[in-house]
Amino acid sequence: MKTIAIIGGGFGGTMTAVNLSRLSDQPLRVVIINSKRPLGRGTAYGTRRNEHLLNVAARNMSALPDRPTHFVDWLRSRSEFNDTPEDELREMFAPRCIYGDYLRSLLGACMNPIDERSQVTIEALDDEAVDVDVSGESSATVLMKSGDALEADRVVLATGNQAPGSFPSASPLRYDPRYRSDPWSEWLSRLPPPGGTIVLLGTGLTMVDIVLTLGEIGWNGKIVAVSRSGRLPKSHFRGIAYEDFVPDDAESLGLSGLRELVQRHCERLRQMSQNPAIAIDKLRPHTQRLWQSLSKDEKEAFLSHDAPEWNVTRHRIAASIHNRMTDALDSGRLQVIAGTIDKLVPGEQQIDVVLRDTKGNEQSIAGDLIINCTGPQLRFTQAGVPLFDNLLRKQLVTADELDMGILVDKHFAAITGNGMPSPVLFAIGPLLRGSLWETTAVPELRGQAMRVAEAMLERKPVAVQEEEVIEYYI
Repeated sequence: MKTIAIIGGGFGGTMTAVNLSRLSDQPLRVVIINSKRPLGRGTAYGTRRNEHLLNVAARNMSALPDRPTHFVDWLRSRSEFNDTPEDELREMFAPRCIYGDYLRSLLGACMNPIDERSQVTIEALDDEAVDVDVSGESSATVLMKSGDALEADRVVLATGNQAPGSFPSASPLRYDPRYRSDPWSEWLSRLPPPGGTIVLLGTGLTMVDIVLTLGEIGWNGKIVAVSRSGRLPKSHFRGIAYEDFVPDDAESLGLSGLRELVQRHCERLRQMSQNPAIAIDKLRPHTQRLWQSLSKDEKEAFLSHDAPEWNVTRHRIAASIHNRMTDALDSGRLQVIAGTIDKLVPGEQQIDVVLRDTKGNEQSIAGDLIINCTGPQLRFTQAGVPLFDNLLRKQLVTADELDMGILVDKHFAAITGNGMPSPVLFAIGPLLRGSLWETTAVPELRGQAMRVAEAMLERKPVAVQEEEVIEYYI
């Protein structure tokens, strides 16, 4: 029986297993190797807190690309939504823990099929993959931290986002209870007393989650959030349908031409008294091919100058959450500072966050608790992950030109050191960020999980007619 090993049990790994189960017509063994995060939920949907909501309306959150209403239909089966009108249910930003229930239900149905004729078995190993040995074109051995090994015919890397990066410090912070390097590790038990100060390093979606939780539990103290841009995620809004203005030859425009095109339509939307973010949303179906058309220098220029505004505009939050963030700012509970963090300096009572503001002036902020919310480490070769260090050393994978992840071909096969696609190793998700840019949200990940399953099963791709992703019209 053929065995496929999937390294990672978050959305990407879970849905790859689900698609293998529902598409395979031959006997197949699927093994999910998962550690640290809850199986079937991963980091994003492993939260247990109801204030953490999805950032996309329910109608665009089906995990199955060929069944666009699947999540809404599943929500309808839950008793708490019995009396929710259909239009309201489709536009709802559901709690992420409920979406985690949804993913677990899909995986559970495949792991314990009602139909005894099912030929696919799915297992889960609670272990960490640290290395892969490849023999020829149809054999691999996944080596575990525990010392165990798994023989497989194919291996899928679905490890999700890297851990946050680190900061220079005058003394080790690893065991300092006042510093949390992982914002998803337990930190509530380390809260300072009322009147204390919590410093959040980063002003993105993770920072928003922490501020919401602090408000929900009624913690009475000061919250300071620091990032280079000082920008907070923007809110979803009610807008209008707008023309698809991206020309067929957009790949020839280059970064400057694309900037001019988008700015022209942003200005046109302003003149129509509409939110210019609509123009950014209209790029979504084209983003990956446009990114691939840019030169390395253009990509680096985008990351340096355009990415901060892109991130807060594209990856928006529910209006209700945005209102709570605004209230926190207006009340003074939350202060946002723009600056580059130089180092962390632990003192006897607090940790000083030393930064330089936009004018280059040094500033120090003392915190009783520091939480790293800077987002994933972007330098793939510097992530310090044993699995990736070993794969790179053996040239089983190749870092992309921006060192943000790994190279793959159109079938998601990893490109090896000799420039050829691997017959054994495949990769999906945030590992492809340098190659595809937009590859972290459900609309992209669900398609990848299905296509990589089809590639490994050597099946013709299933025709998909997805509902248009209109995130701005809610």
